[in-house]
Amino acid sequence: MERQLVAESGLRFDSYHEVLAGPVHGVNPIRILFSLTKLKLGALQALAHQLRMRPDVILLTGGWANLPVALSARLLRIPIVIYLPDIEPGLTIKALQHFAKRVAITAEASARFFPRGKSVVTGYPLMDSRLSANRAQGIAHFGLDPERKTLLVFGGSRGARNINIALERHLLSLLESGVQVMHITGELDWERSQRQAGATANNSRYHAFAYLHDEMGLAFAAADLALCRAGASTLAELPLFGLPSILVPYPYAWRYQKVNADYLAMRGAAVRLNDEDMTEKLFDTVSGLILDDARLKIMRAKSMALANPNGARRLADLLREIARG
Repeated sequence: MERQLVAESGLRFDSYHEVLAGPVHGVNPIRILFSLTKLKLGALQALAHQLRMRPDVILLTGGWANLPVALSARLLRIPIVIYLPDIEPGLTIKALQHFAKRVAITAEASARFFPRGKSVVTGYPLMDSRLSANRAQGIAHFGLDPERKTLLVFGGSRGARNINIALERHLLSLLESGVQVMHITGELDWERSQRQAGATANNSRYHAFAYLHDEMGLAFAAADLALCRAGASTLAELPLFGLPSILVPYPYAWRYQKVNADYLAMRGAAVRLNDEDMTEKLFDTVSGLILDDARLKIMRAKSMALANPNGARRLADLLREIARG
């Protein structure tokens, strides 16, 4: 997926490389042995790339693919900056932080996981298409009724079937309550979701899409309430637009999304809804928020107070600083 996004981004990349890697946590012993072999080979590949390119600084995020890159960088004494998008670091970042000069974090709440002075709050890097979007443009682009409240439902880059199924059960009731719905199903679940929606798919207040990329900023800007997973990007994108949300953590992603959801919920910007409760509670939770103007106004202000639109620039500045030594 990342390779396709790089190709479609319109940004000029000097080069693109891959190295072997594999997980060594939460897998069976045979898989661990296989992964260790891949990691050793990946470290040699990374070493060859770095010897050829001689970078001034290396930016790493989570994931086991970063481990061989970090090992070879340590050998060549190339400074490393780690970026943590979520609130809580995973095992890889906990291990890699010992190789890094600095750890860039999305929010101050992450600082407690690192030694004093190690972390720097940069914020989450946001795309220009998010930063330039506004409500009037979003309403016009998607043909929405400006007099109606808009619920935005999505589940990440590939969609979330459980969210789609729960929404389908309550979709007609939501539309009849006067709410208009923007539903991003994810490409993998598009056909099934639209079959399930049946005649409701033709309702003028239901706007369904398989996937949005650059237009996603306009969707955020046009919405009054979001129903979505709690991936790292929600920590930045929802506050950017002051968008109140109902967050449904993905139950099989360790606890990253739960911690992200709780971060926003504890600050009054969101409500957490567990995946297993969606089918039963979705309508009451959504209608109880989106039809309550006073509560939405408070949540909007709480969400906006967490906004940090300069994450990309601050991260770039940190990289320049470390590169200069």
